[in-house]
Amino acid sequence: MDHPMPDQIVLEDMRLHRSFAYVDGRWVAGAEGAAIAVTDPATGLRLGEVAALDAAGAGTAVDAAERAFAGWAGRLPQERAALLRAWHAEILANREDLARLMVREQGKPLSEARGEIDYAAGFVEYYAEEAKRPNIEGVTSHLPDAEMELWLEPVGVVALVTPWNFPSAMLTRKAAAALAAGCTVVAHPSAETPFSALALAELAERAGLPAGVLNIVTGAAPEVVRPWTEDPRVRALSFTGSTGIGRLLYGQCAGTVKKLVMELGGHAPVLVFADADLDRAVAEAVKAKFATSGQDCLAANRIYVERPLYAAFCERFAAATRALRVGPGMADPDIGPLMHERALARQQAHVADAVARGARVLAGGRAHPLGGLFYAPTVLADVPEDAAIMREETFGPVAAIAPFDDEAEAVARANATEYGLVAYLHTADPRRIYRLTRALQFAMVAVNRTKVTGAPIPFGGMKQSGLGREGARTGMAEFMEIKYVCRDWH
Repeated sequence: MDHPMPDQIVLEDMRLHRSFAYVDGRWVAGAEGAAIAVTDPATGLRLGEVAALDAAGAGTAVDAAERAFAGWAGRLPQERAALLRAWHAEILANREDLARLMVREQGKPLSEARGEIDYAAGFVEYYAEEAKRPNIEGVTSHLPDAEMELWLEPVGVVALVTPWNFPSAMLTRKAAAALAAGCTVVAHPSAETPFSALALAELAERAGLPAGVLNIVTGAAPEVVRPWTEDPRVRALSFTGSTGIGRLLYGQCAGTVKKLVMELGGHAPVLVFADADLDRAVAEAVKAKFATSGQDCLAANRIYVERPLYAAFCERFAAATRALRVGPGMADPDIGPLMHERALARQQAHVADAVARGARVLAGGRAHPLGGLFYAPTVLADVPEDAAIMREETFGPVAAIAPFDDEAEAVARANATEYGLVAYLHTADPRRIYRLTRALQFAMVAVNRTKVTGAPIPFGGMKQSGLGREGARTGMAEFMEIKYVCRDWH
């Protein structure tokens, strides 16, 4: 249907369902009423529209952030911390509405959406504490009669570009760190999932954030983000998304030499050795593959299993996959819909390519009977290294499994990628754990578990999986500059 009928979003507090951009403390429409439709991926029905700001609107947001910067940066850190704590309280108080809003526009299962709201709130709480901690650092002088200090100062106006798969957490992870550092923010949420970001702006306003400190600019990315990459007043840009778009933004920012933080693509390997706990390895690999319906940069894309355990692992993993429940996110299934037709086509292409090269389908392998954007959770065994799925992100519920014979082979195959975000390792041998956590060329290594993320850890990638880190104290430091002061007392 070209113009699907609108579907109603029902919240306890309908003021959280915003349709206008948030700029300089005001809710603003697009030029001449320009808007972008937002649809529910589970039904294809239109949920509503959001304002589509153009380049002029993007510039207006930078104007506002620049005006607000001196006042925000000049506040006592304790004052910034108090406002972040108030924002955190507002998020938790509206957890259920925020989760339901996310399910409708993003499609993820309701329990996962609730978990994301908690995750998003955690960053705000964490950086409320970190806001008070940047200190002047003394340096032992190498010059006579000179005193030396290092100051940490906010970089200025920062631009944030957030993805559709974690529409709340990726905004707070970036924005809370920048705000704690004393920066002001212009943010562009994905046009596919803008409502979550706008709801967070509504709650930030309720919490008392001053006008111009946090601006949410909705619209088409080329119209909004390109002007920011070229604007010298924007001193840093933080982006989460594909490596291809990251390369594009990297080039666009070169002319103004911005600080860049980029969390890009992933192609996570799972290495399962014969001494691993089989039941635990299967359970954790299912989590690593199918969380967020596989639409996660941390999702396991390649599962390598040592040959003595291979047949048993494939059998149990396939059985666990077939047991996964598929459905609309509000029914709280295990697997929700994919985000768009491109994602669905990618699953189909990767499966067809792998099968043509000799892979066996152990589960799924086709569109789900629900139709639309639902794809059956799929397991492919005996997948050869030249299959597309072993080189490219699938970003969906398709798991590729292959055997290996020794440790050196496993490491070489795991590292044979341009990506370096996360790797998963399952083994009971402490010496192997030590060797492989060193040898794997990934910024994060999860050993005998899946969940590794959270506000206190530095999240990011090696190689073409990104630049810089988000979360932890390092995430705040990305939005600060070091100023060196050398004083002579004569």
